[in-house]
Amino acid sequence: MAEFVKAQIKGDKVVVFLKPSCPYCVLAKDVLSKYKFKSGHLELIDISGRSDMGSMQDYLQQITGARTVPRVFIGEQCIGGGSDVDGLDRSGKLEGMLQAIGSLQ
Repeated sequence: MAEFVKAQIKGDKVVVFLKPSCPYCVLAKDVLSKYKFKSGHLELIDISGRSDMGSMQDYLQQITGARTVPRVFIGEQCIGGGSDVDGLDRSGKLEGMLQAIGSLQ
């Protein structure tokens, strides 16, 4: 499971670990959907149906300091959750972060 998480988090990708029913996950997805990503550079990973969901959230807590979803990674850096993504978007910083890792068209 740790290997699965590590394999997803790459330097040129945005990865969101989420549960579809969570309002903050929907917020993060909505914010990110405004940007034009290169194919394969935005990965949304639904952890809600997984048998290892609890241990995955425990591992995300180890590496990010929180086990709540969404956990949003820009490249290999976790930038937090839904309200963090929204705040970066509103401040104009998010686009620069996405361009810096080469994930936008």
